[in-house]
Amino acid sequence: MNLTINEVMSKLEEMGTEQTKRTFVRHGAKEPLFGVKVGDLKKLVKNVKKDQSLVRALYQTGNYDAMYLAGLTVDPKSLTKEELQGWVSVAYCYALAEYTVASVAAESPHALELAREWIRSSDEMVATCGWSTYGNYISVTPDDLLDITEIRELLQQIQTTIHQEQNRVRYTMNMFVIIAGSSVAELLGEATEIAASIGKIQVHMGQTACKVPLAVDYIAKVEQAGKLGVKKKTCIC
Repeated sequence: MNLTINEVMSKLEEMGTEQTKRTFVRHGAKEPLFGVKVGDLKKLVKNVKKDQSLVRALYQTGNYDAMYLAGLTVDPKSLTKEELQGWVSVAYCYALAEYTVASVAAESPHALELAREWIRSSDEMVATCGWSTYGNYISVTPDDLLDITEIRELLQQIQTTIHQEQNRVRYTMNMFVIIAGSSVAELLGEATEIAASIGKIQVHMGQTACKVPLAVDYIAKVEQAGKLGVKKKTCIC
């Protein structure tokens, strides 16, 4: 049985807790939100994804939990470029920009076009979404379908500009280096050199205990684990 938007919102309200809500707010979420853990959101995925118009309506509520659920349940292949541009325009915090919108955009037919457009934006959340979209795209796309020359150029851009970029853009640029070096065997050497040259990245993480991974160490761990070049089945999580 298909759920209505009101039924889903009621379920989200029931699943929310004040403790989780406070945690999300520390990470940049704001009202309206209920504070539903991602693991609990995933319990609704099977029912919600049957109705893609419902999924779109959830994102349009502006409720943080509903927007995140929309990202978990939308069919990325069905979204138009204009819809994704609409989604990024209201992704007001890094979790929505770097996870919800970026992962969906990365699996859409518009991944590269939008990543290239968003990376150039002066808006911090749009730009960070662009870098995350391109990184996610690399993580799920076979190497023979990637534009290796373009990825090399972006790595060079990161090496030159990362320390002067906006806060969250520094974070996703750093992740881009990690993904390029660990997901594309051909780029291991270059990405490792660039990771070593940029060193530790300073990112203000708000009132959280989150840390910025050191790219050179992260890539080395992936290589040591024998997972170099292994692609993900999906980047939506």
